[in-house]
Amino acid sequence: QVQLVESGGGLVQAGTSLRLSCAVSSRAFGNYAMAWFRQAPGKERELVAAISRSGGHVNYADFVEGRFTISRDDAKNTVYLQMASLKPEDTAVYYCAADFTVVPGRVPVNSDVFDYWGQGTQVTVSS
Repeated sequence: QVQLVESGGGLVQAGTSLRLSCAVSSRAFGNYAMAWFRQAPGKERELVAAISRSGGHVNYADFVEGRFTISRDDAKNTVYLQMASLKPEDTAVYYCAADFTVVPGRVPVNSDVFDYWGQGTQVTVSS
C-alpha cells in the first residue's frame, strides 16, 4: 500500500510564502505522476498543480497565476509545492495525489484518475 504524507501547512499572512511537501512510501515513486489538489470549505476539490513522472511536464490551475511551483525529488520520494504571494482565497486543505503511469510526459489533471491520496494539510492565509 502506497502512503502519501503531506507536511508544511500552517497559518500565514497574506503575501508570504509556504512550501508544502509530500513524502511517498513507494520504491516506484518514479513511476507516478504527482499532483496537488485543494479543497476549501463548502467548495469542491480542485487541481492546483501536477507534474509528470519524468518531471519535465507540469500543469497549473489558472488561479495559480505564476505564484506556485511544483517540483519533485525522486531521490527523496518527495513532491513539493512552493507557494508565494499567498492570498486569503488560497485557504484550503491541500492534498497530494499519485497516479501510476507508464507515460513519462503524462500530466493527469482529473482527480478521478489518481490512485493514491494523502490525508491533507491545512493552509490558512490571513488578511
